[in-house]
Amino acid sequence: MSERYEVRLAGLGGQGLILAGIIFAEAAGIHDGFYVTQTQSYGAAARGGFSRSDVVMSDEEIHYPKASQLDLLLTMSQSAYEENFKFLKPAGVLLIDSTYVTVEGREDAIIIPFSRIARDKFGRENVANIIALGAITQVFPQVSTKSMEKAVLNRVPKAHIELNKNAFEEGVKAGKKALADLKEGAKRVKED
Repeated sequence: MSERYEVRLAGLGGQGLILAGIIFAEAAGIHDGFYVTQTQSYGAAARGGFSRSDVVMSDEEIHYPKASQLDLLLTMSQSAYEENFKFLKPAGVLLIDSTYVTVEGREDAIIIPFSRIARDKFGRENVANIIALGAITQVFPQVSTKSMEKAVLNRVPKAHIELNKNAFEEGVKAGKKALADLKEGAKRVKED
């Protein structure tokens, strides 16, 4: 039985989600050996319009490159969450940037304030996408941390390698903590 995973990174133009999708695809395809397709869609506005990057990865050739039943959904804007959560599989991973997204009744959501972390730790929001990629490696282990970091460092401008390396590591830490918090919350629910 082949393994196929569908991933969507969704938010607003200017959040770096197209680049994040390209990095994700490189990590999965070149470094982890999956067959990969990466597609993107974005609104006419350079900033503030919708932006989406889909990655499909499989251990066999991919005959249909579009994502429609998501194994992982990253949302970095409220509208991205509202438009895309219906495509998430029941056992899929929902990862949200709580700086801009609020969800009710989703105890399974992994909540990390990527944009706030970027602002507070690095003085700029434009590394929130890299922080998110670091977190993804902890909550979606189909792509390895090592491969994702290699792809990040391969794709960012040489002058910003250290900044992006630190942002990625911050994301890995945030992902580990969020996953532990989610497991602890599930444990508490079972005990009640």
